[in-house]
Amino acid sequence: MTGAAASRHPPWLKVRAPGGPGYLETRATISALGLHTVCEEAHCPNIGECWGHRTATVMLLGAVCTRNCGFCAVRHGRPEPVDRDEPERVARAVERLRLRHVVITSVDRDDLPDGGAAHFAATARAIKARVPGCRVEVLVPDFRGNLAAVAAVAGSPVDVFNHNVETVPRLYRQVRPGARYERSLAVLAAARERRPDWATKTGLMLGLGEEKAEVLRVFADLREIGCDILTVGQYLRPSPAHLPIARYLPPEEFEVLGKEARAMGFRHVEAGPLVRSSYHAWAHVP
Repeated sequence: MTGAAASRHPPWLKVRAPGGPGYLETRATISALGLHTVCEEAHCPNIGECWGHRTATVMLLGAVCTRNCGFCAVRHGRPEPVDRDEPERVARAVERLRLRHVVITSVDRDDLPDGGAAHFAATARAIKARVPGCRVEVLVPDFRGNLAAVAAVAGSPVDVFNHNVETVPRLYRQVRPGARYERSLAVLAAARERRPDWATKTGLMLGLGEEKAEVLRVFADLREIGCDILTVGQYLRPSPAHLPIARYLPPEEFEVLGKEARAMGFRHVEAGPLVRSSYHAWAHVP
C-alpha cells in the first residue's frame, strides 16, 4: 500500500471549523443532559459536520476506559460508577434532537461482569419508548468474548450491531492490547447468529503499518461471518503520546479498497480518509 509520508496532515484531511445552529443545538443538548460523546472524547475530525446535522455518537458508562489502546484519545484508568439514569437522558436527547438514527457506544468496562451489555440494552429500550421510529445502532466493545453479553444486546430493540476490528491481526498487540482479533470476529459472528434480521457492521483504520494483502484478508474474514457493513478510514494520531502514523493514504487508494470490498459482497461500504465508524451512519442501512 502506498501513501504520503507521515509528517503534517495532507490537504485532503482539512475540515471546516465547527459552528452553525445545528452544531450549537447538539452541543447544548449534550451538555444540558450531562452526556458524553465519542465525538468529543476521541477528537473526531467530523464533529462539525455531524453535529451540524444534529447527529452525535453518545458514549455510555462514563468517559474513563479500562483499557489503554495505542490509538485512542479516551482517558483510561479507574472507571466511573454506572449511572442508572443515563439511558433515560440519552432517550431525551434523541427526542429533543429529533433523531431518526442514533449511534450508542461506550468505553470498555472490563470491571463489569457483562461489560456494560445490560446498559446498552436499557438505553435501546428507553430510546424506542420515547421515539419508536428512531433507528438504534450500537457500537459495542468486545465484552471480553462474553457471548451472553452479545445475547443481552440482541434481546433489545437494536437495529444495527457494530463492533470494530480496528486493524489487521499482526498489529493487535501494538494497537489493541487487551483485545484479540479472533475474539472480535467471534462477537460479530455471534451477533449475526442471534439476530439474522439486523445489520452487522465493523470498521478499520489504516495508516498504522498494515499491508494491503492483510487488509483484504480481514475483508474476506468479515464476509465469511456475514458482516454486512464496512467502514474504512485514516488513523489520525490524537497526541504525541499515541501511536505514530506510518503513512497517509490518498483518497484514490481508499476508493480502490472500497470497490474491492463491495465486490466481496458487503451491503454497504464507506471508505475515505475522514471516514469513521459512525460517519454518515444513517445512510448505511435502508
